[in-house]
Amino acid sequence: MSKNQATGLSPTEVLKKFWGYDSFRPLQEDIINSILDGRDTLGLLPTGGGKSITFQIPALILPGVTLVVTPLISLMKDQVDNLNARGIRSVYFYSGMSRSHYNLNIDRARLGVAKIAYTSPERLRSANFLNELRALNISLIVVDEAHCISQWGYDFRPSYLKIAEVRRQFPDAPILALTASATPKVVDDIMQRLEFKAPNALSRSFHRDNLSYLVRYTDNKDSMLLKVLKNTSGTAIVYVRSRRRTREIAAMLCSAGIKAEHYHAGLDPEEKDKKQNDWKENRTRVIVATNAFGMGIDKPDVRVVVHYDMPPSLEEYYQEAGRAGRDGLQCYAVMLVGRADKGLLTRRINEAFPPVETIKKVYEMAGNFLNVAVGDGYGHVYEFNFNLFCNLFGFKPTIAHSSLMLLTRAGYIDFVEETTTRSRLMIIVTKQELYNLPLDAATDAVFQCILRSYTGLFIDYVYINESLIAGRAQCTEQQVYDSLLYLSRLHVISYIPRKTTPYIAYTTSREEPRYIQMPREVYDNRRKNMEHRINSMQNFAYTDECRSIALLRYFGEKNLKPCGLCDNCRGDRSSVPRIDSKQLVDHILTLAALPGGRTVDFIAAATGEKPDVLIDTIRKLSDESRVCIDGTLVSIPI
Repeated sequence: MSKNQATGLSPTEVLKKFWGYDSFRPLQEDIINSILDGRDTLGLLPTGGGKSITFQIPALILPGVTLVVTPLISLMKDQVDNLNARGIRSVYFYSGMSRSHYNLNIDRARLGVAKIAYTSPERLRSANFLNELRALNISLIVVDEAHCISQWGYDFRPSYLKIAEVRRQFPDAPILALTASATPKVVDDIMQRLEFKAPNALSRSFHRDNLSYLVRYTDNKDSMLLKVLKNTSGTAIVYVRSRRRTREIAAMLCSAGIKAEHYHAGLDPEEKDKKQNDWKENRTRVIVATNAFGMGIDKPDVRVVVHYDMPPSLEEYYQEAGRAGRDGLQCYAVMLVGRADKGLLTRRINEAFPPVETIKKVYEMAGNFLNVAVGDGYGHVYEFNFNLFCNLFGFKPTIAHSSLMLLTRAGYIDFVEETTTRSRLMIIVTKQELYNLPLDAATDAVFQCILRSYTGLFIDYVYINESLIAGRAQCTEQQVYDSLLYLSRLHVISYIPRKTTPYIAYTTSREEPRYIQMPREVYDNRRKNMEHRINSMQNFAYTDECRSIALLRYFGEKNLKPCGLCDNCRGDRSSVPRIDSKQLVDHILTLAALPGGRTVDFIAAATGEKPDVLIDTIRKLSDESRVCIDGTLVSIPI
């Protein structure tokens, strides 16, 4: 038992007292003991492996407060609610919460009333918040989704780099980094960026013995999706790459008699909650979603996860597929692969890394759009209408988005997309002044409904739900909105409607485009890393070997045995779609024309063609002087 422990309870006794379990899942106790021994620890636990327990139990044993950094605000709120229901006092901090709520939570953490304090990484950008943290007795720092701090991770977020600054403020507090998927390179980078005092990574195998990985080759994905869902039972998730397709596919499933809903990041918070709850409670069988769905959602009985589109990395695929079968029963991860998917993945590289001149142009036009002069802007935040910007200057949205994200990583701006603020309302008159208001019957009904539904309206802003009010007042949402605007004009209330708005913050003064540089670690190295990830994803989709072996090898595991569950092990593999000779030539020329050309191995993975056919075609193109071959590199003649 660590000398820093504040109670005499062992981890197992805490587990039994607050969670009712007699024993830990694999690796949980090892991680907990490592933390209680004061060691910086990186825990790699597969999706559904019980990461939260590994820091919640040390938080109850150690003195002071445990600080948890997590990017998932909805999960943060759910965990705080669940912990408080168990009698474990917890608080959270995120951008957008009211000042009074923030102050109350800071006081609870400072006075030791709260044992766990969750924060979003964006909060760490605030100098005031960092100063407030100094007054806390922080005994453990936890970094959830720790792959976000690695430049080599698939989901790097610049705001995570601030965590190292927090750990320097509390040098005696161990740090616990948690992630569900990371390659050996990412593991080393996480420990370096979080300034581990000594390397210490604890992991369990990524193998899931109840999960069958299946690939179905088809050019009619809708028909195959229906076949998969009709041949399986239980709840399902279908992952797609576009918001528009979530709606279309959900509608297609409903028309076929399968109850489905769509889900993506652009939905209102209340709508997201309703769709999630309907699916959790089995009122909806299938959620058709972008990758915005699933993180932190603990539904153990998902029987099938379908990838309608090929993900861009095995890390994302593993996390999303791993949301099936958390109850330990048989489940399936099915990927639908069509002829066009290889080209789509290859195009994503060019969309994610536009030419540097294009990035400079986006930077220049964004400054003009926001009316920020060269030399100005530092420290200022501007609302940014992304769609209007793209339409006005003729930028393809994917190219503009990637350019803004690269400029963020290079340190010129901070582009934050889709910040949704919920509707808020505060009454700004006294209770006595409410008696003689000149209100019509409809407005009075809305206002009376608000007074009955919400408390604290005279003290501070309170979040409201116009849809809920409309239902209770038996009117339309538009009537609620009109009534609130009328009450605002009478200066009875202060009403801030819900909106979803991206913004740009200038982290340096606006530069002239010629001075904009893309550092190698931001552009060249990350592009090569993305090519490697996509190449690995393509190899997985078209391999003849056990899919579990192919997946586990990517994450650095060795001495692997066939799983016996995947389509390849069971001889259940559909024929791989082949492209015709003209398409093959077009693919080779397209890839060879990319900056620096492409290797034969990369072209093989991108086209799925047999090596002898591919090499023969490349040689013919070389004889015709349409490509150049330098070793294994294929490029276009200058």
